[in-house]
Amino acid sequence: MTHTCFILHSSNGIVFGEKYLAKTSELKLLRRICQEILMGRRIEDADLDRLCGAFGERFAKAWAAVNGKRVKKYLFTPSNRAVWIVVGKERDYLILPAVDFCTCDDFYFRVLDKQVHLCYHLIAQKLAETLERYVTYDEDDELYAALMREWKKAIV
Repeated sequence: MTHTCFILHSSNGIVFGEKYLAKTSELKLLRRICQEILMGRRIEDADLDRLCGAFGERFAKAWAAVNGKRVKKYLFTPSNRAVWIVVGKERDYLILPAVDFCTCDDFYFRVLDKQVHLCYHLIAQKLAETLERYVTYDEDDELYAALMREWKKAIV
């Protein structure tokens, strides 16, 4: 099977191939759908179809995590720190949504290798936050360090 790849030359000399643009466009699609959801506060069947088409199995897993209430937001007081966790198959995964980071193996092996742009945990967190379908835990700052040590164990 032959595969044609187009090249886009940017004004600053950076060259992007088809795979990079596809990954970037899937992130743009997710962001656009999240914005549309925020305006209407619900997700439409057409949105689910578009996300499924863009992310495939990663979307199916993300949607199952959202609907299974496996996306968690820990709010610590009095510091007002927020920590996002997605409960995965093997353990809890720490999510840093502002920088699109996750502690899962898929992130390390596929996202960092630029095979995909987001793991399903990141997709789940973004959808859960947008739809307000996550479990919230209010904790004291005294517990923050202990929980972070536990969540970071998976990283090292």
